[in-house]
This record gives sequence, C-alpha cells and structure tokens, in this order.
Amino acid sequence: MKTKLFFPLVTALLVSQALFAQFHIGFKGGANIVKIDGVSFKDQFKYGYHLGGFAEIGLGGKFGLQPEVLFNQYSTTLDSNYKSVYQNVFNSDQSSVKLNYLSIPILLNYKLLGNFLTLQAGPQFSVLMNQDKNLLQNGGEAFKNGDFAMVGGAQLKVSAIRITGRYVVGLNNINDINNKDKWKSQGFQLSLGLAL
Repeated sequence: MKTKLFFPLVTALLVSQALFAQFHIGFKGGANIVKIDGVSFKDQFKYGYHLGGFAEIGLGGKFGLQPEVLFNQYSTTLDSNYKSVYQNVFNSDQSSVKLNYLSIPILLNYKLLGNFLTLQAGPQFSVLMNQDKNLLQNGGEAFKNGDFAMVGGAQLKVSAIRITGRYVVGLNNINDINNKDKWKSQGFQLSLGLAL
C-alpha cells in the first residue's frame, strides 16, 4: 500500500518542482513615450509612466507566457485648432491631457539568445480609469472607456533584473465625442523590472 502512494507522490513533487522552476513573479516600472494621433492633437510624443507587476510562465522549450497588470499614464497636447474641429464641445483653454489606464498585456515570449534575450508580442487590454472632465462641457466624456492595442518588443534578462523595450500601437478609435476624427494611441515603453 505504501509503494502505491509513494510513486504518485514523488511524481507530483517532481512535476510541481519543474513548474515552479519555470514560474516567476515580479514588479516593474518605467517611462511611456506616447502620442495620440488625430487632427485635434499635436503630432509629438509626450512622457508618462507605468508601474505594475508581471508573471513569467514557462511553456517548455523556448516559449513562455508573460501576463502583466500595469498602471499606465499617457500624456498628450491638444492642437490649437481643436476648438474649430469640435465647436461648442470644449469649454476649457486647457491644452494638456492626461489619461490613466489599467492595462493588461498578455505576451508570448520567445527566447532568442538563451535566457538573456527574449522577443515579446501580444495584445494589451486597457480600461480608462479617469480623464479630465473639465475639458468638456457638462462633464461629458471625450475618450472611450477602453482601448485595445498590440505590443511588440524585447526583454533583456540579467539574473533577476528585466530591462524591456516595447512598441505599443492602439487599434481602437478612442474618440467618444463623434466619428468626425479618429484618435489612436501609439508609443514606446521602456521599463526596469525585478523578478522575485
């Protein structure tokens, strides 16, 4: 009876050990260099930041999965002609806009040079946490409550340190005023992370 329990227990222990060796969690932070494309915005990149956590899940061989939860701040500047594009909508002389998102990228990792260099790609789902309602009359909403983007980049792994560079391109129109002008985000993320 004891040998019947011994082999399944040893097998379960070895499998859990192998899975644990391929699983890491950590935290990260860094800079967002983003612009919002559209007639109402200046064609320039602005700085923001991101903070959050990540998990690395080995799928065997060279592949892995890296889900993350990030607080992302995007900044942009309104162009001087935005009031003529959206007459009777804007009630402020404010020119800068900050958008705070809760973002969930789900990335497929491919180890290119052993554990040192990893290529990453996948979707990112974002929920708008707040926006400046002083920008519009009657506290309306200029930006949609969510965004969907694609992410591509690379990550360097030096022991427990992760150095990441990514390009993020928004695929949704985030203009919630009308369909007169499409607004889409794009930009770069540079981050430093620590795996625990």
